[in-house]
Parts: sequence; structure tokens; C-alpha cells
Amino acid sequence: MMPIPAGASSAGSPRAMLDAARDELRAAAERGIGGRAALGRYTERVDVLLRQLYATVPPAAQSVCVIALGGYGRRELCLHSDIDLLILFAKSLGAGDEAFVGRFLNPLWDLGVAVGHQVRDLHELSQLEADNPEFLLALLDARPLAGDRGLFDRFMTAFHQPDVHAQILTMLLTLIEERHKKFNDTLYQLEPDIKDAPGALRDVTAARTIAALTDPTLAGRGPVDSARLDEATDYLLRIRLLLHLEAKRNNNVLTHELQEKTAESLGYPGAEPRQRVERMMSDYFRHARAVSHSLEWARKASPKPVGHNLGRWASGVGFIDSTRAAQHPELWLRAFQAAIDEQCLVTESALTVIREHATKFAPEDFFPTAAARDELLRFLTPRPGLYARLSEMHDAGLLGRMFPEFQAISWRVVRDFYHKYTVDEHTLLTIRNLERLTTPSGTSRDRFNAILAEVARPELLVLSLLFHDVGKWRDEEHAIESVRMAHGMLDRLKIPAEDAAIVDFLIRHHLRMSRAAFHRDTEDPEIVKEFAALVGLEERLKMLCLMTLVDIEAVSPDTLTPWKEELLWRLYVDTYNQLTLGYGDELIDRHQAELSELLAHRPADVSEAEIARFLEGFPRRYLKLASPAAIYGHVRLSRDIGPADVHVSLDRKESVWELTVVTLDKPFLFSNICGVLSSFGMDILRGHAMTNPNSLVLDIVEFTDDERFLELNPDGRDKFCRVLEDVVAGRRDVSERLRRREQSLFYRRGAPRFQPIVHFDSQASSRYTVLEINTDDSLGLLYRISRTISRAGCDVDLVLISTEGHRAVDVFHITRAGAKLSEAAQQQLGADLQRMLQGDDQAV
Repeated sequence: MMPIPAGASSAGSPRAMLDAARDELRAAAERGIGGRAALGRYTERVDVLLRQLYATVPPAAQSVCVIALGGYGRRELCLHSDIDLLILFAKSLGAGDEAFVGRFLNPLWDLGVAVGHQVRDLHELSQLEADNPEFLLALLDARPLAGDRGLFDRFMTAFHQPDVHAQILTMLLTLIEERHKKFNDTLYQLEPDIKDAPGALRDVTAARTIAALTDPTLAGRGPVDSARLDEATDYLLRIRLLLHLEAKRNNNVLTHELQEKTAESLGYPGAEPRQRVERMMSDYFRHARAVSHSLEWARKASPKPVGHNLGRWASGVGFIDSTRAAQHPELWLRAFQAAIDEQCLVTESALTVIREHATKFAPEDFFPTAAARDELLRFLTPRPGLYARLSEMHDAGLLGRMFPEFQAISWRVVRDFYHKYTVDEHTLLTIRNLERLTTPSGTSRDRFNAILAEVARPELLVLSLLFHDVGKWRDEEHAIESVRMAHGMLDRLKIPAEDAAIVDFLIRHHLRMSRAAFHRDTEDPEIVKEFAALVGLEERLKMLCLMTLVDIEAVSPDTLTPWKEELLWRLYVDTYNQLTLGYGDELIDRHQAELSELLAHRPADVSEAEIARFLEGFPRRYLKLASPAAIYGHVRLSRDIGPADVHVSLDRKESVWELTVVTLDKPFLFSNICGVLSSFGMDILRGHAMTNPNSLVLDIVEFTDDERFLELNPDGRDKFCRVLEDVVAGRRDVSERLRRREQSLFYRRGAPRFQPIVHFDSQASSRYTVLEINTDDSLGLLYRISRTISRAGCDVDLVLISTEGHRAVDVFHITRAGAKLSEAAQQQLGADLQRMLQGDDQAV
């Protein structure tokens, strides 16, 4: 422990010491010299008093430091101002520490001193108190009084960081606006508040704080120099002290009555009080204008904080501390992210820092943590400004340092009759074209905009575009080389296997859709079927379609003709229909070629026979939907299934949870699963339900836990799984549990946003009636839909769930008694569903 040295010894009791200090300050005020020097002397006397009290109190049970805050911390303590203190402990307080606080503060309260105190430990101060901005601002003026100086230094090191300063600056600017509004945003008050009014002491502090947080040289620049601001500060402090002296309390309003007495005390000449007051108020407004101009200059000249060590100037987003920025390349990407958010450029000074220092760092230095890698993916989300920022990064040499694979195609020229741009610029133009799809154009292109809006991970599409042509650094077939090079990037960024598979697929096959659309007869169902087998999933189809569109458009201005655009759209629609409406028709059998790789790489604890037995009869789409690791896990989950058994797996994937249920078919099975999820407040995003000929059911549902039940409750997973197993097994009824939640004010259904649409298709599938429902998403929706279907005597063999904003789009492959539904059965079920969707609870 490094104790703070005690002040000079003072004879007498604390009462005598305080009285002497106050008498000295009163005398200075009466002589008209009660400005900063007098208040500084008074502050020092109070410091000595507090240190003496600290020395006489039995020590705390742990390290503690007493810290002066706010005006007291600035050594501007006025006669009747609160003495603002922070009592900082190293660790959580115990009973002995609380006793120390009382023993230290009680003598001050006995003296009648107004003490504004905060008691904290280091851990509590590790998070900004966003709801207490005044306290955070007061911490900027903190200085140690007594106790462990090392503890104070540890706190200050953590507190004075660029990102903390940026957040405090934002709070300060908000407080200034709110305070000025109370005075109608004018300093010309007839009875001004010397502390709070525009142009008064808080504005002095605000101007200096803005400079300290952003650019210390601001205080000496602009229309008001440092000497003039110091003069205004001293003048305002002298008036404030006289107001305290006259009122004998913390009064800061210069009323008409007090104006006469204050003018007289300050020695203004004039035969009548009115003349003295006019001269004093003229000086007051002159100084208030100087303070106001100084604050406005600081507000305009200082950057608006937009992130860690980042500010927004008129010229764009840049680094507040360039020296610090040069040493932390992992933070550079945030400048470009902030520029997109602010819809502006990155400043030339920031780009210069990057140009001068980028070559010092390896690719790993830019993304050293999972958080930094997540920031990269968020940055790559297509939106206006992305292309411009990527171009800035490329020109500054940053893009090639982050991705050396991309550097290999910088200024690379491919000589052919089609491409009009270097390979690197062609690549960036594909991203620009994708970016443009985020804004409606009022043309036929908007149909592709709708596809982009439905893509769950568009940032993976941008990452794929960034690497789709890096293999062109060689003159050979580039797609395979691009895949090889992309794998190095995927490994460095530790991209999850499922996401890496998407990027691999898109780069590997980025030419396949254009070849199918423009060089094959897509009117031939076999061509569409072949292409659908390649993509396998709607999400991949959407991303590959968009990739093809923007890639062709980036070749030259005339390459993507209206005819080619239409051919591409037709192939997309035909393939989407092939994928979705005929999902259940093609089933897995144990002799299919797709199984060979799955069997070849199986883990030792899973046999070939077990895999084949599990898969046989499921839709072939399942092999595209699930990764090999997931399939092996599902096989294990299916072991030893009896009639009453329900095997459940619950996994978290970032912000989304995945529930897997394996059981034998049961009445209302899918409905009950959805009901349990809804009864816990879970928001179902998408899901798949499949049944094989042996009545083995595999349900996979992705959901979000917005109420954080699973995260906040230590036994949350176990409780959820127990309820699910009991409901599915028929040991518990979920309807009452769900009804209580549905009837709460939070979940009560309002007026529908969309008119429900119920559509049956008996032609798309050879085995099933395909039921598509478009309606408002709401709590328990899938529970009600699937229960209505089951009550109609229908079996659900496959269900595809998706949510688009507030709209639910759900597709069910259903049969009755093993056959498609008759026209009459469709009409009856459709009527039941319409009544239920329009709020008739008796229909459920």
C-alpha cells in the first residue's frame, strides 16, 4: 500500500480548523478577491481537515482511498458547496468496511458539512454508470486525498481510456443541451444562475472538459484565449462566493436584490445602486459571452465521439489519438465501420496513419480475438457505403494486409474480350452491386432486393465475393485456386465450420448458375432438377443467385442485359420451387452415393448399419441441411428409442439456440414442441420436422431466447428439457401454461398486420399436399396451426418454418390416411385454419 502523505499539522479541533478556513475565505470575499486563488486555499484547508479525520479513524479491513470529486476535485470548493467524495475500496465491502465509512463521515456531518459521497469498489467501477452521467463527469476531476494511492492509480488507469472518454463526452454534450434548454438557450438572463446558466461556471467546466477529452489545445484556440477564459472564470467564482456569503447557504442565483449587494461588495462605482448594478451586469454578460463562445468553439472544433478512440470531424471519421491508433491495428476497422454508420469518409489523417504503419503487422494482428473477428463480419454486411470504405482500405494498403490473398490480385489485368476492370476492382464492384440491392430502384432489379432481404447471413456472401476471384493471380482455372486460398483466410478467422462451408460452396460454384441459366435449356425439368441437387438448400440458392447477378454486372456496363437478368430470375424461381415444393418426394435409401462420404468419415462409436438405418426414408434434403457432425449426433440421439422415450438435445449457436428432438411419432407431436417453446417465451425462427417409414421423428427447431431464461437460470436447460419431455410424452398438458402467457399484457395479440393466406397445392409433390400459410407471426402461432392440422386427422411429414420480420411463412407437407387431401378436405381444413388465424380460439 502506498499511503497519501498527510497534510501539514494543524492545531485545534476539527471545528476550529473548519471555522478558521471559512473565516479566511469570508475575509477574502469581503475584500473582493474570492476567486480561484482564495477557493484553492480554502480547498487545501479542507484537505488537511479530511486527512486528519482519516488518520484518527481505525483503518478499514482492506485497501481504501478517499478521493475528491467535481468542484472539490478541481480545487474550486465554494463556501457552502457540497464536499463531493468517492470512498473507493479494492474489493467488495464487508461489515468492517461499512463501519469505517460511518466513522469517517460522521464527524463531517456533525460539523454540519454537506457531503456528497459515493462508496464503490474497483469492480463496480469497471462498468460505466450510464444512468449517472454527473458522477462520471465528476470522476474526471478526481484527485486522491487519503489512503492507498496505488488503488487510486489503478482506477485512473482503467478509467482514462479513449472509449470511456468518448462515452462520457457523449453524455456531457447531452447534459449541456438539456441544461441550456431550461434557460431557453440564452445567456442573457436578468437573474442569472452563476453556476448553471448558459455562459456560467458549468459551461467553463464543460469547455475545459471537452478539450481534455478530445484535444487539449482547443482550450487555447478559437475566439477566446486561455487568459480571457481564466479571467471570466475568476470573475464568476468571486460572484458565486459572495452569493454564498450573503445567503449563508449554497445559493447561486444572482437575484435583483443580491445584484445590488454584490455590485457594492465588488466595488463598482456609481452614485446609485442602479448604476453599480448596470456596470456589474455589463461585466457579467461580457464574461458570460466569452465563456459561451469558448464552449461553442470547443463543441464545434472537437470531434463527435463515435467509438473507441474515434471522432467525427467535418472531414470525416478519424482517430482522436493517432499515436495510440498506430499501435493497435485491431481497432482500425472500427474507423471504417464508424464512417459507414456516419455516412461519411475516413479522414486523410487516419488513412495516413494506416498507410504508414500497415506493413508492420501480420494478418493475425488485425483480428486477434473472437470479438475482432465478429466485428469484421458485421462490417461486411452489405449496406450503403461499404464499397467506398473497402476502396479506401484497399488504397491505404489495409485490405491487402488483412487479406494477403486479396493483395495477390491487386491491379491484376486479365486480357479477354469481356472484363473491363482489373481483378481487384472487379471484385470490389461486385460488392458495390450487392450494396445497391439494399436500396429499392423501382425497376425489375427490386425482385433481387427481396432475395437479399431474406438472406440470413449476407456478410458471408460479401466475404465470398471478396475471395471469389483471388485465384486469378494465376492464369489457370481460378475457382479451385480461389477456394484453396479462401481456406487459409477461413482458418485464420476461425470461421465456424457451417459458415465456412457456405463460403466454400459459393466460391467453388460461383460460375455454375450463370452457365446453367445462359448455356443450358432451363425449360428442361431435368436441368432444373440437376441444379437444385447442386444447391440443395434455399439459402444457398438465394446467395448463389445474388452472387451470380452482381458478378456478371461487374464485368462491364453492358454484360448483364435484361434478357440475361430474366433468364437468371427464371432459373431462380424454378429451382426454388423444385427445392421447396418437392422436398418430401425424394427419400434417402442406403445405396445412395451421398452416403459414401458420410460413412467413410464416421466416428468409431457410430456403425455404418446404424447410420443407414437412421437415414433411410428421411428426405434427401436432410443430407444438405445437416452437417456430418450433426448427423452423427442425431444418430446417437436416436439410440434405444422406446414408445414413451423423448430424446432431446439443446445447443447454443451464438445468439440462436437449436433444439433437436428425436422420438417415435405421437399425436400432436410437433404442435406440443412448438407449444412448449412458446410457453417459455421463445421466438421460433425456423425449423424442420421429418418422419421416416419406421415412425422415427426428427424435429430441429432454431429459436431465440429473448427473455434470457436459459442464460439467467442455472437450472434453465434442465427445466426446459424436463417440461418438453413430459409434454411430448403426454405426461403434461402445455395448453394451460401457454394460455397464461398468451393472456399477459405483453403478449396479447393486437390487430393483424397481414391478412392470413392459406394455400394448398396438390400438384407440386407426388406424395403430399403442400400447405403454405402466410400470416402475422405471434406467440404460439405454430402450436395453433399444427394443432388444427392434427385435429383434422392429417399427418405432418415435413414442415419448413421461416420468419420474415413480423410475417411467418410456413410450409407443411401433409397427408390424411397416407394419401393427399381431397378437395373437400382441403376446403374444410382451410376454413378451420382461417378461423383460427383470425382469432377464433374455439377453432384450436
